[in-house]
This record gives sequence, structure tokens and C-alpha cells, in this order.
Amino acid sequence: MANQVLELRGVGKDIGKRTILSSVELDLAPGESLALCGGNGVGKSTLLRMIAGILRPSRGSISLGGLEWASNRKRYAEQLGYMPDDYLFGQGLSAEETLSFWASLRKVSPARVSETLELVGLSGVRRNPVTSFSKGMRQRLLFAQALLAKPPLLLMDEPTNGLDPYWMDSFAELVRFAKAEGHAVLFSTHQLQIAEAAADRVVFLKDGGIAEQGRTSSFTDRYGPYGLQAVFSRLFGDAGSQERPR
Repeated sequence: MANQVLELRGVGKDIGKRTILSSVELDLAPGESLALCGGNGVGKSTLLRMIAGILRPSRGSISLGGLEWASNRKRYAEQLGYMPDDYLFGQGLSAEETLSFWASLRKVSPARVSETLELVGLSGVRRNPVTSFSKGMRQRLLFAQALLAKPPLLLMDEPTNGLDPYWMDSFAELVRFAKAEGHAVLFSTHQLQIAEAAADRVVFLKDGGIAEQGRTSSFTDRYGPYGLQAVFSRLFGDAGSQERPR
């Protein structure tokens, strides 16, 4: 499709003799958000890392803004902002210094650093060392660096993991803001309420591929008032009740 930010065609990944993902087909348009859900070990993080260019697919193709990673790594990387599930921040650096470092790599102005810190609610602690931050505050800073250069695609791995109350309340709002600015947003989550609040579409991964997908609202129509939880229970049963998906 010509207007897609992201296109995956037959994407798979093998690690040793194990097939993590067999074949995934996915599209994502500007201003659209999509949540990857599923049980432990279904390949959510693996898929995100392949899209980010950290891992190479074993088969298939990934196109981001019409570019493939192998043909032009620099321009491909400029099309995305990646938020990992965790990150080891530099010792002694403040939030402002940390974001300014990323800004220098992405050729972003100091004014944009201030604007982004304000957006994620860290302006008041901008000069505090990141090592003093709670996990939720560090998550907000990671979100800020992903959003910093206004890339077409925001790619986030478990963005609400370890969140604090502010982050829980504001994540869906920040996603809506990003969508209104024209960003496509793709994130993984094991918290179905977050998927329901922040995603236009939800994809459930299982057995190396897509087991269920659709617009978030359609799951209630198809499965009743429990919606996404009903799908998760049907696909993963008790095995998913204490899962920590990757």
C-alpha cells in the first residue's frame, strides 16, 4: 500500500533450530497505533527489534517509509524512534543532559529538548540525575528520546512496564498526541487495558504468527464485554495468567 509507513511481508526469525516467528504480515499507516499482545515467548520483542534494525530477519522483508534496512541503514534509522523495554543510563547525567546527548545524534535543537521534556512531564526534574528517577520516570525519558526527532514511526517495547501513576494516566494521551502529529505508533504490551486505551488495532501473536487481529473496538463486538481479555484467555488460558511476555 502506497500510504503505509511500515510494511512487513512474510517476516520470520529463527534462532538456532528454534523458529521464533514463521511469517508475519503487517501494515501500519500514518496516525495509526497498533499494539502487539500475546503470551510469554511469542516473539513480540523479537519482531520489534527486527523492525528497529537490531536483529536481521531470517526471511521476508521489512519496509519503513519505502526503505529497507539493508539498502540504506542511515535513512532507515531516521524513520523511527525506538524505545527499548529497559536502558542503562549514563552515571551522573541529568535528564536534560541525557536527552541533549540523543538530540545531538539526531541533529535536534535544544528547544526541542525542552519541549519534549515538558511533553512527558519531566520539565520540573530536568536537572536531576537520571539515576535518582523511578522506573516510571525513566520510561518517560525513554519515550521522550523516541519522540525527540519526530520520526514517522514510534516503536516501543513494553512502554508501560514498571510505570508510575502519572505514566499510567498519561501514556494513552501521549499516544493520541503522537498520532495527531502524524506518527505511526507500534508498541508491545502485556497489559490489555493499555492496549485497549491506546491502540487503534491489536495483533495477538502465537505459534510464530498472527493468531488474532482487528480494530480494538471489534473485539468487544466479536467476543463480548471482556473483549481483549476473552481473546487472551482463549489463546493462552492459564499459561498466560502469570506471563511476562517478550
